[in-house]
Amino acid sequence: MTVFTSSAQRSLDDPGFRDHFLRLIGDGDEFGAVEAVTALLDQGVPAQRIMADLITPAQQRVGELWAANEWSIAREHAATAISERALAAVAARSNVRPHRGRLTIACVDGEWHALPVRILAETLRLDGWRVDFLGASVPGPHLVTHLHQTGPDAVALSCMIATRLPRAHAAITACRAAGVPVIAGGRGFGPGGRYAEKMGADAWAGSAEDAVARLAIDWPPVIDDPSASAFLGDDEYTWVVRHRADLIATALERLAAAYPKVRRYDQRQADATAEDTGHIVDFLAAALYVGEDRVFTDFIDWTNSVLTARGVPPEALAAGLGVIRDQLHDWPGCLRLLDAGSIRLRPPADAD
Repeated sequence: MTVFTSSAQRSLDDPGFRDHFLRLIGDGDEFGAVEAVTALLDQGVPAQRIMADLITPAQQRVGELWAANEWSIAREHAATAISERALAAVAARSNVRPHRGRLTIACVDGEWHALPVRILAETLRLDGWRVDFLGASVPGPHLVTHLHQTGPDAVALSCMIATRLPRAHAAITACRAAGVPVIAGGRGFGPGGRYAEKMGADAWAGSAEDAVARLAIDWPPVIDDPSASAFLGDDEYTWVVRHRADLIATALERLAAAYPKVRRYDQRQADATAEDTGHIVDFLAAALYVGEDRVFTDFIDWTNSVLTARGVPPEALAAGLGVIRDQLHDWPGCLRLLDAGSIRLRPPADAD
């Protein structure tokens, strides 16, 4: 194992150093992680590079390790806290007087992944913006109140999970109705931000660097009629959302009846089954809202990989889809999505 003991050995271009930083945050070594980033600053490495090329990819790797069941959720949370501390150390050494304008940055209501938007906030501060960082899960009405009180030039909204898209859409519509343009970001908006325009966002940024570049070009835009994209969803979406609790409760009852061993699960396993069933309903509703099957099928692919890493066979997820499907026989859009999800769980056909 490589041990980095001097600032001369520390380089973002060295993959070994990136692995070293990942080990530090994974081991809960706050002192070592802060020392690593401050050494880079002492070498003259720009703060933007440290955030973009060290902290951000390290956090992406943390998520991958959790998904692969190599790290527990506790270790993932602890590592994220260390990354936040390292980011704070970088920010404390990197002050730039605001000279561009004012921005509001927030996670949409129900979105708790705040570190990516904190990195965005610090990157934009370094670019000369005055930034109001509101943090995780900001209720729409409170966000709009803040806009009226501060009058920013733009709002950057993050949505990392597609189930939050209806709330993201409501927030985007409200911000634009208040006369403030919106930049959307986060993987919840789909690959390449493909759902951002449908939600009414004025721009999309896939990274903090993209946001800096977007704000530097022809900004702010002229806001067209906010109501033009204010209405999404249909009767099927509305029915699923209104009957969410009943759909989940009935599904759990039917799973227990079909598989009696479920009754012998400990409480942790029972809670996990209920949570997974809730995710099926929520992603189904999100796909109906956006009108994109991929919202649901991507969720099925990801969930299957996570469950497989934990020793749960695809048949278990397929059973969950089945007991939800049995309750939605009158809704063709729901049936199409659930059938598409079930197809993703089938083993590949033999080449012969």
